[in-house]
Amino acid sequence: MIIDAHCDVLFQLWKNPNLQFKNSPELRVTYDSWKDSIAKVQCFAIFVPEDVPESMQFETALKMVDIFYEKIIKPFPNIRVVTNSEDILHLKENELGAMLTLEGCHPIGSDITKLKTLLRLGVRAVGLTWNNANAVCDGVGESRGAGLSTFGKQVVETLNEYEILTDVSHISYKGFWDVMELAKYPIASHSNTFKLCNHPRNLDDKQLKALIARKAFIGVTYVPEFLTNEKSASIKNVFEHIEKIYKMGGENSVGLGSDFDGTDGFVEGIEDYSKYNAFYYELKNRFSKEFVQKITSENFLHNLPN
Repeated sequence: MIIDAHCDVLFQLWKNPNLQFKNSPELRVTYDSWKDSIAKVQCFAIFVPEDVPESMQFETALKMVDIFYEKIIKPFPNIRVVTNSEDILHLKENELGAMLTLEGCHPIGSDITKLKTLLRLGVRAVGLTWNNANAVCDGVGESRGAGLSTFGKQVVETLNEYEILTDVSHISYKGFWDVMELAKYPIASHSNTFKLCNHPRNLDDKQLKALIARKAFIGVTYVPEFLTNEKSASIKNVFEHIEKIYKMGGENSVGLGSDFDGTDGFVEGIEDYSKYNAFYYELKNRFSKEFVQKITSENFLHNLPN
């Protein structure tokens, strides 16, 4: 079983209403490829692009929630909404699990009620920022590099209260450390190692060690520019980041967060969901059975509240 901690299918379906989740070839995650793969659970991110006017951002987030329920859950009886580890563990053999997440808190502005609304609609992991600044914190693309605001601390405390995962992918360096002080359930849904690829979205050794010390989930992502400084990336590069985290003591942290449908680039050998079975086979050839289980599902599950 594979649990994939991040994809941007909702954004693609919102951007182009003509796309069909069932089988549109433009999508890298589709129902047809998912049902035929080893993947069991997919996290679907609500990502509102920065060019949406501020006054329309929360409404856009709600539209993506509606897309999740109307275009992914409703048409396919074997796809179940999952909100905790028990839901995942109780999925039947023919059932698939879909989890809602939020990528960036800009749609909530500085209104905690909007956050609570999204949590009540099923969101179970919240990325505090995208690359830009918002009322919660700065992202990695903001030169100021500010940490959590007073409102940001209220957001993290609310996530703790509701037992929601606090996602540090995309957050500023100072923000990362503020989160690690406050969050009960920190994760990095789709971030790689800075030591192997010096992209600002990646995590340095100090950050990785802090997450590993908490046994927090770290989802290695299949974005070429986060994997290597070369012009192209392959499965070998994905394995190198997994091994790097493992050698740092991250056997109980490292997992997978594809970012399918979130970027234009692709990794050779795992271009889309149709390649997950072959990818899983490669994992089994390279790592022990016990470690493969941790990478593909167990490390995510032990971070997810019951």
